[in-house]
Amino acid sequence: MEWIKQNIGTIAVALLLLAVITLIIVRMVKNKKQGKSSCGCGCECCPSKGMCHSDNDTQSPE
Repeated sequence: MEWIKQNIGTIAVALLLLAVITLIIVRMVKNKKQGKSSCGCGCECCPSKGMCHSDNDTQSPE
């Protein structure tokens, strides 16, 4: 119990950092499932569009 009292600041910062990293990863996974780019901008004019998105990535409506 004494160890926790002595290190409460470090524990709090570590938990906060872990929460932020978890939220970032969850957001990246959600964006990936929605087909959004990870760079944050559109891919219409990107010269590297072919590296990220192939023609097979588009889905035809059924």
